[in-house]
Amino acid sequence: MKIITLDDFIDTYFKAVQRGHKFFFSKFTFNKENRTKSAFDNTSFVSSNFWSIPKIRERWNLLISGDKNKDYIDYILEDVLKEKTNLRLLSLGSGICNPEIELAKNNSIFKEVVCVDIADNLLEIAAKKAAKNNVKNITFVAKNIDDFEFKENDFDIVFFKSSLHHFDKIESLLSGRIKTALKPNGFLIINEFVGATRHQFTKNQIKAINEALNLIPKKFRTRFKSKLHKNKYRGVGVLRMIMADPSECIDSQSILPAIHKQYNITVEKPYGGNLLMSALRDISHHFFDLDSEKEKVLKNLFTLEDAYLKTNQSDFVFGVYNNKK
Repeated sequence: MKIITLDDFIDTYFKAVQRGHKFFFSKFTFNKENRTKSAFDNTSFVSSNFWSIPKIRERWNLLISGDKNKDYIDYILEDVLKEKTNLRLLSLGSGICNPEIELAKNNSIFKEVVCVDIADNLLEIAAKKAAKNNVKNITFVAKNIDDFEFKENDFDIVFFKSSLHHFDKIESLLSGRIKTALKPNGFLIINEFVGATRHQFTKNQIKAINEALNLIPKKFRTRFKSKLHKNKYRGVGVLRMIMADPSECIDSQSILPAIHKQYNITVEKPYGGNLLMSALRDISHHFFDLDSEKEKVLKNLFTLEDAYLKTNQSDFVFGVYNNKK
């Protein structure tokens, strides 16, 4: 486990440049919940996160649904829940709720969608969007999960999209409150980072990430809002992870073992990210508008990650699991 690395100082500098001094100083508080909220509350920040690159979205769609134009939400609606009706869904750590609103639009399937998050400003944005789209079967609850009442057999589906890895004591959570809230044979649905806790990647993974970075020409390695280049990935220290967001990947490597222990696999689709996430961090903006050269770079990165995944567990997984009761 690394306490601190050179990349911590480099990334902290670029976060200050990219997100401004207000965001930077929001991390200097002893209140863990406030530090966590600050990681998600900056709705004015426009970045080029690797998961927003269209070609990566197509790759993930293909690995999850088998169709590059069919995302995981459409896959849930058209394949997982086909012929289901009158369902109640609970989304924990729902954020701005875009997928939840899309699910709720299908009121022939969903009786109610309940979204719970501590970031009340994001839920306010979500509520306005739902109202604009005339989506009435969705409820927004601004609460910490510890303050939310989990009633027995209350929901047909519990949904985590990029939020479960922010919860601590995963096995206890999934075997306790989540299992209690789910109806017998209800579904736990995740779209999650399930890799190393606190991003403490192995030497083998860090080496592979740098191999991926070396496949990217220097001109495509200038960092977002900077003229400086990204030349090496050294890993992240635990101290910065905790300072930036105390909840980030706090027990992420326990997710799949805990699920497999408590639930039956209905669908499980690994889709990588092991190399792409770290290699493309801060340089993703180069790959939104593609020419033939950039497309070739991405293709080479995908090939390298596919080879890595043949002998290593995927860091990102979409899964549907049936409750054991």
